[in-house]
Amino acid sequence: MFVFKKFFKQNKILLWFLISIVILSSCKGIDSSTPNNDEHTYRLVILYTNDEHGWMEPTATHGGAAGMMGLWKNNDGYTEDGPFLVLSGGDIWTGPAISTWTQGEAMVDVMNAMGYDAAAIGNHEFDFKIEGFNQRAAQSNFPFLSANIREKDTGAIPDFATPYIVKEVNSIKVGLIGLTTTTTPFSTFPDNVKDFDFIAYDTALGEIVPQVIGEGAELLIVVGHICRSEMEALAPYAAELGIAIIGGGHCHERVNESINGVTIIEAGSYMTHYIKVDILFDTATDTIISLTRNIYENTGGTPDQDIETAVSFWQDEVEETLSEVIGYVNQEIDQFSPAMHNMVTDSWLFSYPTADISLTNTGGIRQSIPAGNITFGTIVGVLPFENDIVEVELTGAQLIECIGDLVVGGMTTIGGYQLSDGTPINPGTTYRILTIDYLYSRSDYCFQYYDPNPYNTSIHYRQPVIDWIRSLNTSAANPLDNYLDHTPRK
Repeated sequence: MFVFKKFFKQNKILLWFLISIVILSSCKGIDSSTPNNDEHTYRLVILYTNDEHGWMEPTATHGGAAGMMGLWKNNDGYTEDGPFLVLSGGDIWTGPAISTWTQGEAMVDVMNAMGYDAAAIGNHEFDFKIEGFNQRAAQSNFPFLSANIREKDTGAIPDFATPYIVKEVNSIKVGLIGLTTTTTPFSTFPDNVKDFDFIAYDTALGEIVPQVIGEGAELLIVVGHICRSEMEALAPYAAELGIAIIGGGHCHERVNESINGVTIIEAGSYMTHYIKVDILFDTATDTIISLTRNIYENTGGTPDQDIETAVSFWQDEVEETLSEVIGYVNQEIDQFSPAMHNMVTDSWLFSYPTADISLTNTGGIRQSIPAGNITFGTIVGVLPFENDIVEVELTGAQLIECIGDLVVGGMTTIGGYQLSDGTPINPGTTYRILTIDYLYSRSDYCFQYYDPNPYNTSIHYRQPVIDWIRSLNTSAANPLDNYLDHTPRK
């Protein structure tokens, strides 16, 4: 820092010249692919999103993939051959039905069209098992990065994970290093990643950064599927390693700050926002001359026609299956409302009436149900994961221990633990409990310890909701609102 200040005290004319160039280069119409003030100074613009979760379609409030590309082109001057890096912090495909139903194929196709250069491997990249991830990786025009995944048997980085790449953009050799959340064994289906360890971020970076520098990288960037608190904790060590930027994901936060001279960024989720980092870089000294960072909301953009066409193609592909109307609701059913939680858990007991109680997690319920017609695709988006319902037998005491933060059907905890008919739950009585195989397989929940032999019903966790809504024959004259239970049970 002292050398940096001394340099500009002795070169005031150069300083003012550089400032004027930065201002001019940010103006629309400037050819920013050429050096700005001398043969060693170049511009790099990073466009960053994360946790896209398949939200390619526009919503009532945000522009989707086509709107975002319109903003990039019209507001940020994006061109395919310009000084741009388009990066994702991971969790690309599990979400709305258009992406979930195609196991991510639709979303990867759209992101290919948008020109993404790299993406971190997020925990939900494993939702369709390693085989599904490999299919999407083979389809993508960009690498999936992670430096902290290891095979348990060998300690090696698995073939599906690219730890880093060195990419030259506008004469700057950029080292992009991936990180995947260490919570992955619990935040995707555990069996899908049972053969892998997710090692500490600092351990992985300490191993990988020398390799990246050895391959000629001048500017180091982490593309991570990690949360704000993890980025903040990692920043001091990243500064020691010479890392300039850490991009995050996973917690759906909007982050735009600097710690120990390291820029940390995260753009929320669902393609509602993006972050632009504009850098002026000196390749002679491998130093950042200037850096600006801003978060922009994906609103008001003119939809890009090419991306709009790509999205429309996938809408047509899934239309026949997903557009079937199964019901009608007058008012939105909020994702986090008792009405939503009760509908999901009660529908399981509707489809499997020999059980006494149903338990699930809020994390498996991913979006609200909008007012109006409810389609098959609506419920695929609400319950997008590949989870089956399993039955376990627990005593009342074990049940009470297992409930934790789960939502419940067939019972309540308000005023004491009791069944829905008011009968107190007896600690010594055995109850038949429905939950999902995902929760059963997690070691931080107690189901597997109390019942080592669960019965797999082979019922997908979304199917009872679909069947229950269909059975009611709802319409504008007989809306689903009439059948919802809004009473909290915890």
